[in-house]
Amino acid sequence: MQLKTQEISGSGVKITLEENGQQIGRGFLYLLHNDLHQEPFGFIEDVFIEKQFRGKGYGEKITTAIIEEAMKRGCYKLICTSRFSNERAHHLYEKLGFKKHGNEFRMEF
Repeated sequence: MQLKTQEISGSGVKITLEENGQQIGRGFLYLLHNDLHQEPFGFIEDVFIEKQFRGKGYGEKITTAIIEEAMKRGCYKLICTSRFSNERAHHLYEKLGFKKHGNEFRMEF
């Protein structure tokens, strides 16, 4: 038995929201491939709105833009994660059509 390593690459898009030249929010879409599908899958990471701008729909605006970008790029699925304590994010993701699908397991280095 032998383990082999093969390099693969992905790409990503950073979507920002600005007001008066100041970045007030951001989100990342990473496009990744596997052997199961020809199309990429998308992974949402680091959707963030500056504290003083929260509660105004900006998180939904950025997340919707990420969803549209994933669709435009032909993703067969889109994944996002959220901390258990972030109920506002959970509500937003469910409102936008995401379904709870499994658990995230994490290892910090």
